[in-house]
Amino acid sequence: MLGRKKFVAAVVLGALVSLHASAAPDAALNASGRTAIVQTLVAKMNANYIEPAVAERVGIAIARKNADGGYANAASAQAFSAVLAQDLRELSGDLHFGTTVYEGFRERSGSADVPDRAKMEEWREQAARRGYDIEKIERLPGNVGYIELRGFGGPEFVGAAYTAAMSLMAGTDALILDLRRNGGGSPASVAYLMSHFFPLGDERHLIDMYDRPTGTTRQFWTVKTVAQRYDKPVYVLTSARTFSAGEDFSYGIQAQKRGILVGETTGGGSNPVSWYGVGQDIIVAIPTARATNAVTKTNWEHVGVKPDIAVPAAQALQTAHVTILRTLVSSAKEGKERTELQRLLAMVEKGESDKPVYTLRGER
Repeated sequence: MLGRKKFVAAVVLGALVSLHASAAPDAALNASGRTAIVQTLVAKMNANYIEPAVAERVGIAIARKNADGGYANAASAQAFSAVLAQDLRELSGDLHFGTTVYEGFRERSGSADVPDRAKMEEWREQAARRGYDIEKIERLPGNVGYIELRGFGGPEFVGAAYTAAMSLMAGTDALILDLRRNGGGSPASVAYLMSHFFPLGDERHLIDMYDRPTGTTRQFWTVKTVAQRYDKPVYVLTSARTFSAGEDFSYGIQAQKRGILVGETTGGGSNPVSWYGVGQDIIVAIPTARATNAVTKTNWEHVGVKPDIAVPAAQALQTAHVTILRTLVSSAKEGKERTELQRLLAMVEKGESDKPVYTLRGER
């Protein structure tokens, strides 16, 4: 149930923020209203935040600030939501904390976590309209595959698209997976995508996810039934913006020694969230779970995922492409293939590319 709960929470938040949050009424708040919100927030943090000692410390600090009049200028729900989000992140150091204003939000638990068919179809359509968060698929010069992935939607919606994308890459000599703008999503989808990079039938333990509110732990494994497999070199591009599930994939592919990370150290957020109402239509994302990698027995919280080849994010694609082409040149036999790879390598090193030709052959 834990994985399902996290998946639903993530999808619900996306729908709330993108479709309704901006239209929610911005209710006026007085001192007593802010105090009631703070009291509710502190109670829910103490009961659910993955680090109880941190929850207690942050709660005390926020309550003290409110008592001292530090929130007096937050005279509306929107304003109070914004300042609470900032304080929660700064006081805890946990960038997964978040707030928004949403009218009619209801906390979900138990059987209510499972949406009905109509809601599932709505989310399926939304995933399709986003292109399953696959921003770009391309074959780069030198027969190098490239996929930019902006997020990890639920596997129910994106799994088939991942496999389709990987089928297009099947004939390439290496693959670059760009997660520089990947803000996160479902750990189950991380495991599903990662399954493509191990032998058919392979079933390996990736991470454990402990959920404090339920006291349960869910294991995430590669999916041995995924048919499309890729056994060529894999390079993963990262940035400071790579976060949460984007970091999960980067950390996992590195820990499993299946890929090379190129770019910047990632954002440093490994604690998945659940959403809670705290009053006046303000809802708060409270990190309630902890990820533990099966290989390293730790995670990337606060420290991020460090790349194998450290370069500014803007240079990561060129660096990975050059690295791959150099390897291909070194292993190519003498002849036309090697000569062409050398030409492409020199071009990519300069940041150049062949210009497309739109005239018939032989035309001037």
